[in-house]
Amino acid sequence: MSDATAQPHGLQQAREKMTEAGVAPAAIETFTRFYRILTSGETGLVREDDVEPLTGIPRHADLDIDPADAAAALGRTAICKLNGGLGTSMGMDRAKSLLPVRVAADGTVLSFLDVIAGQIRAARRATGARLPLVLMDSFRTSDDTLAALSRYPDLAVDGLPLDFLQNREPKLLADTLAPVRWDADPSLEWCPPGHGDLYAALHANGIVTRLLDAGFRYLSVSNSDNLGAAPDADIAGWFAASGAPYAAELCAKTAADVKGGQLVRRRSDGRIVQRETAQTHPDDMASALDATRHPYFHTNNLWFDLEALGAELERTGGVLELPLIRNEKTVDPSDSSSPAVVQIESAMGAAVGVFEGATAIEVPRSRFLPVKTTNDLLLLRSDVYDLGEDYRLNATFDAGAGESAPLVDLDKRYYRLIDDFTARFEAGAPSLTDAESLTVGGDWTFGSGVRAVGKAVLREPSRAAGSPDGTGQVPDGATVGPDGIA
Repeated sequence: MSDATAQPHGLQQAREKMTEAGVAPAAIETFTRFYRILTSGETGLVREDDVEPLTGIPRHADLDIDPADAAAALGRTAICKLNGGLGTSMGMDRAKSLLPVRVAADGTVLSFLDVIAGQIRAARRATGARLPLVLMDSFRTSDDTLAALSRYPDLAVDGLPLDFLQNREPKLLADTLAPVRWDADPSLEWCPPGHGDLYAALHANGIVTRLLDAGFRYLSVSNSDNLGAAPDADIAGWFAASGAPYAAELCAKTAADVKGGQLVRRRSDGRIVQRETAQTHPDDMASALDATRHPYFHTNNLWFDLEALGAELERTGGVLELPLIRNEKTVDPSDSSSPAVVQIESAMGAAVGVFEGATAIEVPRSRFLPVKTTNDLLLLRSDVYDLGEDYRLNATFDAGAGESAPLVDLDKRYYRLIDDFTARFEAGAPSLTDAESLTVGGDWTFGSGVRAVGKAVLREPSRAAGSPDGTGQVPDGATVGPDGIA
């Protein structure tokens, strides 16, 4: 999209709409900067010839932190969870973190938020740290989130809010870049600006200042749909000792890691920068995905020195110079026939290029358990993970011996949307501990006590005898293997 095709007054209309809605000035200026980048035709590509792989970083497994130092660092750490996501890719219109994800030993159904609250409270009991939890909610997740967390009256720390609001911005018509109008549901005219909005939102709400005034020095930030990112005293101790203003948690790539951001070192100045898939030139894609060249991917788990972060926010007025991410969707995520829109977004991890002296650490895969699709959700609900008394999800496979979680691939036609997925797994997730993978083609409903083994495959039910309507039923107690139902 160039200036020639954009509506001349699109930016002015968007700024007026944001001002009338009371959006923070820093967010309006950030949006303005990105809009101009969007219409300039700037690609934002990070070419392979201009960077070097990031290697030789510290490993969590090798840390030898004095327990007293680790406890002291955790005692000065606050936890921030990004909780603005609606799970629109799964057809949701409310906070993804409200989805049921596990069942406790007493039969209580637990959402992502319940597990997060459990992790925080357990870490407090174990270490004595105050460990405040502050969520960055969106205008569409805040009310439901606070209502869900009201069952934990001890969660809030005196003097600190339990949440603060992410900013919002207009969705733009894809063909003109003017703000979209959607009379059927005006709230759908707005979207959150991606997790790169963290900085403008922290600045607008004075969160960094309030944390510093309350005696905290470090901030651990992660996504609410990543239940692996539990409070970690050893990483807190390492980060405090490093003296770095900023650190990112990275994981070693496996064959399954073909997407996502990575950190690279810019040749021109030696500074670490983030390269997203969308910023990778097609000619460089093979090199970017090559685990022997770029061995890590970004978990989106970040650590900040609050003094350094506060100084940068004050210097820039909350408008950090992050790369643009253009996200194309429909104005109503649940209606693919509704008008195409562009959402202007940015990635919070891109701020690594802003902080001189930023660093990174390799963490185990257990700290990266995101749920982006129903494939991920089924895996997390299965017996591949156990929920400990500390509310951490513990793998039942031996990651140290090179074992990995099975790969789940459900037919998108029947399982992509959460309601369709739920209807087909009402009896619960199948056992996956003896499976290398589970591939489901076609429309199958699973009974209770189903077990998948090896490279388990279910092919189109219409090809099986007795399935004239094209649907299939996996019976209670059945075993699914490489040849289907045994």
